[in-house]
Amino acid sequence: MRRTRWRLGLVAAATAGLVAAAGIVLATSAQAAVGCRVGYSAGSQWPGGFTATVGITNLGDPVNGWSLVWTFPSGQRVTQAWNATVTSAGAQVTATNVGYNGAIATNATVSFGFNGSWTGTNTAPTSFALNGVACTGAVGTTPPTSPPTSGPPTSPPPTTRPPTSPPPAGNAMAAVAAMQPGWNLGNSFDAVGADETAWGNPRVTAALLDNIRAQGFNSIRIPVTWSNHHGAAPGYTIDAAWLARVREVVDWALADGFYVMINLHHDSWQWINTMPTDRTNVLGRYNALWTQIAAAFRDASPRLTFESVNEPQFTGSSGDAQNAQLLEELNTSFHRIVRQSGGGNATRLLVLPTLHTSADQARVDELSNTFNTLNDPNLIATVHFYGYWPFSVNVAGGTRFDATAQQDLVDQFDRVHNAFVARGIPVVVGEYGLLGFDRHTGTIEQGEKLKFFEYLGYHARQRRLTTQLWDNGQHFGRTSFQWSDPELVAQIKSSWTTRSGTASSDQVYVPRTGSITAKSLTLNLNGLTFQGLRQGSADLAGGTDYTVSGGTLTLTAAAVTRLVGSRAYGVNADIQARFSAGVPWRISVITYDPPILAGATGQTGSFNVPTQFRGDQLATMEARYADGSNAGPHNWTSFKEFDVAFAPDYSAGTITLKPEFFAEVDDGQRVTLTFHFWSGTTLTYYVTRSGASVTGTTPDAPVYRRSRHVARPA
Repeated sequence: MRRTRWRLGLVAAATAGLVAAAGIVLATSAQAAVGCRVGYSAGSQWPGGFTATVGITNLGDPVNGWSLVWTFPSGQRVTQAWNATVTSAGAQVTATNVGYNGAIATNATVSFGFNGSWTGTNTAPTSFALNGVACTGAVGTTPPTSPPTSGPPTSPPPTTRPPTSPPPAGNAMAAVAAMQPGWNLGNSFDAVGADETAWGNPRVTAALLDNIRAQGFNSIRIPVTWSNHHGAAPGYTIDAAWLARVREVVDWALADGFYVMINLHHDSWQWINTMPTDRTNVLGRYNALWTQIAAAFRDASPRLTFESVNEPQFTGSSGDAQNAQLLEELNTSFHRIVRQSGGGNATRLLVLPTLHTSADQARVDELSNTFNTLNDPNLIATVHFYGYWPFSVNVAGGTRFDATAQQDLVDQFDRVHNAFVARGIPVVVGEYGLLGFDRHTGTIEQGEKLKFFEYLGYHARQRRLTTQLWDNGQHFGRTSFQWSDPELVAQIKSSWTTRSGTASSDQVYVPRTGSITAKSLTLNLNGLTFQGLRQGSADLAGGTDYTVSGGTLTLTAAAVTRLVGSRAYGVNADIQARFSAGVPWRISVITYDPPILAGATGQTGSFNVPTQFRGDQLATMEARYADGSNAGPHNWTSFKEFDVAFAPDYSAGTITLKPEFFAEVDDGQRVTLTFHFWSGTTLTYYVTRSGASVTGTTPDAPVYRRSRHVARPA
């Protein structure tokens, strides 16, 4: 079973005070001068599990491709690894490089980490062999030796990971640390409809949970909506088949070794929200459901947790004071019912949300007061985080994960840390992601998206917050068991343990015609060191292909010329900036010309601007009337919401202006649209709505005036 505990600081920093061993050999010559230092640190440990970091410092000639072998002295097993591929045969472990960290220059260090399981004792290994050479700690000519072994295993390694015991009861901080990282089984049991397939996802299978577990997730939140699955008042008896199905999936997850969270989910806005005007009925229904759920899971594993209600909200209340009072009543009633049901529920971890699961200070303070009242050591606070709203949905010009978006994240995580974690109360960020993902994952530009998730994982570790990724099926395929965006999930996984380097952009735009010049980006080192550029398996040459001055990376004109090749529109080459830890940063070299727009006529229900994108990509759109005032929805800003007011279709060669845009455009007034592209190009376009009809023109389109003689362009 895999367990993750919070690691403070960077992987590089964690190598201080490691158990030292030595020895390395060149992949190309066993007789070359060799030497290295290997550091091993189990920086975090709990009953049954631990996290370790391994650092390899090359003291000899450069190495290209490495394999590190050691034997666990106490029979420990590796259950999950990052920045290395790890296999085991009995107690012997082999870690090999992944594609981006196979090269170790002289005096350079690479590191990787893993989660492991243990029983009895967790003695650190002290002998390592790299590329077949035993570690000695010295630099010299060392013949190859066999790696240490403990003999052949008496039985083959298990193909499944049995669950182990959670941290001791009463140690809620340790338990919630062991829940990191987490994943949401969204849009299944929370779907509003007849069953778990109502919102388009297939039935949940044990294989799905097995595959999610294999991805490194240690907890799973299973949102459940009960509204359509119980009888009438006063008993509100839960449908037996529904409850049995929920229990079946919970049992699968527990058997996989997950920590599991179940709740009342969309009930929050379906009927719980009417509590201000229907308190007696709402509270009776709520209490009846939790009484039955608590009884059904009374003797379940302590790794099962209950969440009182998802995103609580109230309609028609008198304001914040009443909202706070009603939520406290729900949370305390839930706490009383579960605790009085006995069995494992007497000490089961219970999760209590803020109003709207918001991290605003007033909401955090309200929940903190409830925790003070209950005075129960087995409680968890929860909030949700979907980013700074303009960035999260790409509106109001929020195209980048800039300082404002980053500070919003810092402020929210710091508030819950200070209110709860600093007092020994654990916090679960029960859902996180970007709101634009509700439509598709392309609303936010890829590099900006990656920077958001890189920083989120880092700051969550700094503030010791457990995070649970919201996935309604758009990330991990429910039947394919594949990630829809491997680059995104690689960044997310890396952020669980270390930082990654990024840059001001993941795109370099090169005009299709004219001379080619050098191109520069600003590196965001994030405490790491830059180690070079690579295209495929070939390293680019420093000084010839690129230079680094301070934090500026510059591709030389010669390198750009080679990378764009024939200068066909679109991405001509991808290169990777590599850093001392984390995942590489992909940089796409793109050939473009300024896009070309064309006039069109259409309807407010479907109006398309003909667009030759010519290698470029649309970032955002502004809309203003002739007097300079803002047009369209969100009229407090000229920048409209991506994929709500407008959306590019690159394959069709159009930019669609959606009905939602025209619904808030004045009839008969010309609207000036400004399209902003990622190359830096801006283009102007005019649209005029006349009833349900729309006319679109470009600035250079001829306007004809009537004459007694001829029609002539104005």
